[in-house]
Amino acid sequence: MNPGFASLHAVWGARELTGSLVGRELRARYKGSALGFAWSLLNPLLMMAVYSMVFAHVMRVQVPHYGVFLLAGLLPWSWFAAGTTACAQAVTGNAGLVKKVRFPQEILPLVSVLTHGAHYLLALPVLLGFMLVDGVRPGLALLWLPVLLLIQATFTLGLGLLLATANAFFRDVEQLLGPLLMAWFYLTPVVYPLTFLPEAYRGWLLLNPLTGLFGAYQAIFLAHQAPAPAGLAYAAAWAAGLLLAGWACFAARRYDFAEVV
Repeated sequence: MNPGFASLHAVWGARELTGSLVGRELRARYKGSALGFAWSLLNPLLMMAVYSMVFAHVMRVQVPHYGVFLLAGLLPWSWFAAGTTACAQAVTGNAGLVKKVRFPQEILPLVSVLTHGAHYLLALPVLLGFMLVDGVRPGLALLWLPVLLLIQATFTLGLGLLLATANAFFRDVEQLLGPLLMAWFYLTPVVYPLTFLPEAYRGWLLLNPLTGLFGAYQAIFLAHQAPAPAGLAYAAAWAAGLLLAGWACFAARRYDFAEVV
C-alpha cells in the first residue's frame, strides 16, 4: 500500500486518540487560569483596538463597521498563525512520544490544527455579539462558514505537515516562521480591504491564496454575501495541493523522526 494511503488509514483508526489529545490540549491551556478562555480572545481584541486606531483613524480606511471587518479577519488569522506555529513544533515538541510510542505521527500536526480551530469556534459567539452591538445582523451567507473552515483547516494542515517535517531536520524553520507569518499577515487583506491598495498592486495580492479565503470570511459576516467563487476555488486548490504534498512528505520521512528529534 502507498505510504500516504497507509498513514491516512492509520490516522482514521486513531481518531479517538486524536480527540483525546485535542481535549488534553484544551484543558491544559486553561488549567489554573482565572480568566480561562478569555485569554484566547485578548490577543485578537487588542489587535483589533490597535488596528482600528491606526487604519480607521490615522490611515482613514473607509470600511463600514470596521470593527466587525477586523474581528472577522483577525480571529481566523489567529487560528492560522497559531496552528501553523504549533504544527511546526509538533514533532520536535513531542520527542518523547515520537521515540517511545508507536502511533500515526500525522495526528500530531492534526491535533494542533484542531485545537486552535476549536479556539476559533469558541470565539465565534464573541464575534456574533460584537456584530449585534454594532448593528450588523447575521445573514444566510453564514451558511458558507463550514466550507471556509474546511478549506482553512486543510490549508493549515498541509502547510503544517511540511513545516513539521522540515523543522525536525532543520530547527531554523521555527525561528524563521515568526517573521514570515508577520510578513504574510500584512500581505493578506485582513486589516485593510483589497480596494485600499492601488489597483496596480491588487493583482499581486490575489496570488496569495489567503486573500480569497479571508475576503470570504469578511464577506459572509459583514456584507452578507457569498464568497467570490474564483478566490474561494483558488484557496481550495492551494489547500488540496498543500495537503497532498505535506502528507506525502511527512509519510516519507516519519520513520526518520525518532533519530533526529
